[in-house]
Amino acid sequence: MPVTAVRIRDLRKTFGPVEAVAGVDLDIGDGEFFSMLGPSGSGKTTVLRLIAGFERPTSGTIELGGTDVTALAPFDRDVNTVFQDYALFPHMDVLRNVEYGLKVRRVPRAKRRERALEALRGVRLDGMESRRPAELSGGQRQRVALARALVNEPKVLLLDEPLGALDLKLREEMQVELKSLQRRAGITFVFVTHDQEEALTLSDRVAVLNGGRVEQVGTPAEVYEHPATEFVAGFVGTSNRIDGVCVRPEKIHVDTETGAGASAPDAGDRHAFGTVAEVVYAGAVTRFVIDLESGDRVVALQQNLRTSSMDVLGRRGARVRIGWHEAHEFHVSGAGTGTDPAPAPTS
Repeated sequence: MPVTAVRIRDLRKTFGPVEAVAGVDLDIGDGEFFSMLGPSGSGKTTVLRLIAGFERPTSGTIELGGTDVTALAPFDRDVNTVFQDYALFPHMDVLRNVEYGLKVRRVPRAKRRERALEALRGVRLDGMESRRPAELSGGQRQRVALARALVNEPKVLLLDEPLGALDLKLREEMQVELKSLQRRAGITFVFVTHDQEEALTLSDRVAVLNGGRVEQVGTPAEVYEHPATEFVAGFVGTSNRIDGVCVRPEKIHVDTETGAGASAPDAGDRHAFGTVAEVVYAGAVTRFVIDLESGDRVVALQQNLRTSSMDVLGRRGARVRIGWHEAHEFHVSGAGTGTDPAPAPTS
């Protein structure tokens, strides 16, 4: 049987009248990049803090590598945590920041220096050992935080929105580096984010949380292509509802030729007619908001392969036919459509 790095059973955490985590069950495999995705107040960060030991559960159990750690203190758990604000010591240089955890564990000086330098090479920061955090860019500080966490060789690395403070371009670069680092290190990453694209990009599997409960667990493709509930369909990307079925915007083709010269839809395709209410040009893609004759409003995405902004913006008010393939339709249950509870102090 596959090794389970983290096993959670019926985990619950209340803050006064608010149940921030409401009966969560999760199995996270050894060496897996596992993300917990959800809006603010969904319980994802609280679950992470419970795994780390920073919070005690109201009820339920947490196992790490088959050992029950529910009642253990954070320093007795074989995990490390990387936070959004990095939590580096400003008065220490990079090398001493990375060595700190080893020093606390009384690792001999020569050994901890060797391991710290190796960790810095792993995050491509060799040569920057003597710099202070204030002398580094945001991405470099994030790498120092990762090196400091990895140097202790934890079985599980917990990451609480670690890329949230970075600008978009750097965030995208760090996503690629983070996934590459996880593969090289071969340890379990448990990653918390509210960014749907980030979760889909990085993860082997994703758990979508809402209102303290898990709505769905699956691979990025499963969660996106086959959402289990209406909440997942709406939160993970955009979902159109047309005549009772759901279709993703990028699966819809927009044809402005609706007369006799219009091409017939492919065999098996669905189609509907409507009017373009709005056009949003976004460089690589254009987003069309279309009011259908049925009364539904849908969003369609079109890649700008051969068109300019003037071409697409001129389609506002045009009558169009939209088409999609039956295989791209999906149905969802109404579970998870209720309002979220008020956020707990640790969200």
